[in-house]
Amino acid sequence: MKLDVGDIVDLKKQHPCGNKRFEILRTGADFRIKCLGCEKQIWLSRPVLEKRIRKVTKKEDREPDDNK
Repeated sequence: MKLDVGDIVDLKKQHPCGNKRFEILRTGADFRIKCLGCEKQIWLSRPVLEKRIRKVTKKEDREPDDNK
């Protein structure tokens, strides 16, 4: 599965804060993802993350931020 830094992933299980959307901060054998609800960062191995993904929103497909 092709995942890039900046992509937003919706996971099958929610974070304890109640949010299911995470931003990918680092890729490789391990991924660092950030919860978009509480900003907590989590490290997951590639097989674990790929198994938990429900939907991927590519960085290019999202609405452009207001001059960020």
